[in-house]
Amino acid sequence: MSDIRFLAIGFLSTFIGGMLLSPAVIWCAKRLKANQSILKYVEQHDAKAGTPTFGGLIFLISVSLVIAIFGGFRYALCRTATVVFVAYGVIGFLDDFIKVKLKDNKGLKAYQKIIFQFGVALITAIFAYRSPYIGSEIALNFSLPSWDMGYFYIPFAIVTFIAMSNGVNLTDGLDGLAGTTTAIYSATFMALILIEYLDAVEYGKTQYAMELKYLMLLSVCVIGGVLAFLWFNNHKAKIFMGDTGSLALGGYCSAVALFIKNPLISILVGIMMVISCISVIVQVVSFKLRGKRVLLMAPFHHHLELKGINESKIVGYYAIITLIAGVTALTII
Repeated sequence: MSDIRFLAIGFLSTFIGGMLLSPAVIWCAKRLKANQSILKYVEQHDAKAGTPTFGGLIFLISVSLVIAIFGGFRYALCRTATVVFVAYGVIGFLDDFIKVKLKDNKGLKAYQKIIFQFGVALITAIFAYRSPYIGSEIALNFSLPSWDMGYFYIPFAIVTFIAMSNGVNLTDGLDGLAGTTTAIYSATFMALILIEYLDAVEYGKTQYAMELKYLMLLSVCVIGGVLAFLWFNNHKAKIFMGDTGSLALGGYCSAVALFIKNPLISILVGIMMVISCISVIVQVVSFKLRGKRVLLMAPFHHHLELKGINESKIVGYYAIITLIAGVTALTII
């Protein structure tokens, strides 16, 4: 089976699996009255009250099953990245479950969520540091030599996981927003892995090439699973991904960037997630120090909403900027 055919079948299998699974997940969520609590101070979202959550299960289950069926768990990079994807999804599931059970929008306490995220990040960072395929070096791009971070790599990787997972979580505020941006992010990293894979094949690094091939499979499967979810999440959404989905995608985004030794490029490719994080930090700091808000509301996409920009247009803008950032990333590696 050619590599392209292998990846195409993986993508289609995940997409079709997600499409078949989606109605069941939506039905179960509605039956269990697993409705997302809507922020009362976002008037534009009043009509979304009653929309079920836990939609992240659509791509969590479909991706994991396809990876297992295709033998991805035999390869360390794919196996670990998939476990991280699922582990962060489980943290998000607990958060969503508490929200649904208590009919409140708070879920896990902030420190509880950070502790769980830190635990998964620490284990994964140690794996990466000790892995013969990763180690402590990261690429600096622009044809600069790589940087060996030594032991500092472990705290750096932990920060990357926590920042990225929360970045995707904060971006998940409009129908299709987090799903669209992470699908484009995943497509970009699939291309980056492909470049690395072709180099490994050319230089006869057979085992490393196989590791990269299955890491590529995970990327295309994430795209397929997320697209199936977006079929039901485009405006007006029939289901939300919830923290189940957003934290899982954040964990995946971090793992794939670290595992190809290119975490810095994720700042560019995930630029809209970075903006979501920065907008919240700036808003909180400004209010604490000056008693004034910089934005009408944070994260930034809610500010745009309150400025009167249509929700679908905001999603379109975020997608276009992410796509441009992805293409730019491919030109500077």
